[in-house]
Amino acid sequence: MPLSPEQEAEIAELRSAPQQTLRATVPGMEAHLYKAYPVLDHGFVRVIDYMGDDAAICQAARVSYGRGTKSVQNDEGLIRYLMRHWHSTPFEMCELKLHVKLPVFVARQWIRHRTANVNEYSARYSILDREFYIPAPENLAAQSVINNQGRGEALTGEEAARVLEYLKADSARAYDHYAEMISDEGQQGLARELARMNLPANIYTQWYWKVDLHNLLHFLRLRADAHAQYEIRVYAEAMCKLVADWVPFAYKAFEDYRLGAVTMSAQMVDCLKRMLAGEEVTEENCGMSKREWREFQGVIS
Repeated sequence: MPLSPEQEAEIAELRSAPQQTLRATVPGMEAHLYKAYPVLDHGFVRVIDYMGDDAAICQAARVSYGRGTKSVQNDEGLIRYLMRHWHSTPFEMCELKLHVKLPVFVARQWIRHRTANVNEYSARYSILDREFYIPAPENLAAQSVINNQGRGEALTGEEAARVLEYLKADSARAYDHYAEMISDEGQQGLARELARMNLPANIYTQWYWKVDLHNLLHFLRLRADAHAQYEIRVYAEAMCKLVADWVPFAYKAFEDYRLGAVTMSAQMVDCLKRMLAGEEVTEENCGMSKREWREFQGVIS
């Protein structure tokens, strides 16, 4: 269970006491406030706070008073222009603060996006919960033979069962030793800041993560991509749904010009022009590496 009954009750209490405000609010985002959306087996994503909306992006671009001086239609057109031409500053005027529960190994990938404010649950101060990410059988996969940082075909049969048992048993054993080391019953007990080093990378941690919209969309472009690791991609996909309800014009432009778009090198563009002109272009005469040629084939096929 991502949330305990006590936590659910706390969220219900927060949602039952709305506050009046003069700042811009978004009905779709107000509906998401505080709710925890499950991710993986024990994780979640929930919105703690947000600032700005589509109109705020336009307001910043025009440096206008109030909520803007143009029509809604013009606002959407302006946002699409800004996204299309990589004008990032207006998108930085919107911010989102999330509460995320995630496995430590996912957090270590996530934290590589350094353009955010983060405050993580402290295992020096508090005791971590006995919760580990254990992949579903269909997500146990072999190493990819074409991508050194990806996975290939799913494991099957006895191998899959053995791997799953190792993950469960090793996680349980590590936590048992952790709990034993920090216990002060009949012993001094090891400091929490030292005992935590024995815990596996699939144990869950939590943090508050605050980021502006420009850098959030950059995160989503990389982590919601089909090539991203599954365990971080599902978090990104959950966040995409939140952003779509928060800034619908900006998110639609992001889908069209970033998430659903492709980038081509000069060599790729040249090959495409040659193909359109009727020339036969092959791996041998394309001027690209094998990997680039394979990626190019993936784009045009």
